[in-house]
Amino acid sequence: MTSEAASKGVLPETSNGQLREWLPAVGVVALAAWVIWNMPSYMLVTIGGNANMQETYRTATWLDWVILALLPVVFIHGVLTVQRSHLEYAEWGVFDRVSVFIGRVTMLLVVLMVSVMIFEVVLRYVFERPTLWANELTLWIAGFLFLFAGLYAMQQRSHIAIYLGYDLMPRWAQRLANVLTVIFILLFNAALIWGGWGEAKAQFLRWETFGTAFDPPIPATLSPMILIVVTLVSIQAVSNLIRDWNREPEHHSAVDEVDPEEIAAIKRALGRDD
Repeated sequence: MTSEAASKGVLPETSNGQLREWLPAVGVVALAAWVIWNMPSYMLVTIGGNANMQETYRTATWLDWVILALLPVVFIHGVLTVQRSHLEYAEWGVFDRVSVFIGRVTMLLVVLMVSVMIFEVVLRYVFERPTLWANELTLWIAGFLFLFAGLYAMQQRSHIAIYLGYDLMPRWAQRLANVLTVIFILLFNAALIWGGWGEAKAQFLRWETFGTAFDPPIPATLSPMILIVVTLVSIQAVSNLIRDWNREPEHHSAVDEVDPEEIAAIKRALGRDD
């Protein structure tokens, strides 16, 4: 680590792409899937649930509670051990590890979603036995994926940004623009929670489902998750503001869209050195 890099922030260990690095993310996906699918079982024990839930779902068993207890343990382990890819943003703060690990989970959700789609295509067009659950499951996974991807994009500073006027500003004006941007994000977060809390809470407590043959609890899970992830995005925006406050001013051009490191990585993956 160079002294200049150390003065900017913590540079985490670079990932070497080994399979063991993905095990915590795999564990979180598997454990979270169990907990979410069996959430009514936990609710029946803790808050009682409504009459429909009592007729439809079972109460939580010891296995359910063990899996629920393991979920935060595996998540924290993943946050503490996640490593930076050489293509990712180098400077990490305290909260960045959370966002990057959730990014790893998001990458696995992409693989899972595509696998479900391929499975459905094979069953439908090869064996002529389409499923009743693949389409809704794909939509369900995609909802989580898009939410988590937004948090990862914020941490990586890869969200859409227009620099035409920003690059012309002096550094103090750029900082002011950054502060105003974060304020607007926080105001949006507050407004979303203010307007959506009641409905999200009601959908979760009655465990509202999608109303199809598979009938997954998409409204009950995604509505609260929107509020949670937007709050995490706001925290990450504040973290970015603090982390980038003393950075030297940057100037952007069309050349910035070409990442030499990414091109080099693609060449190495293809076995080409030219």
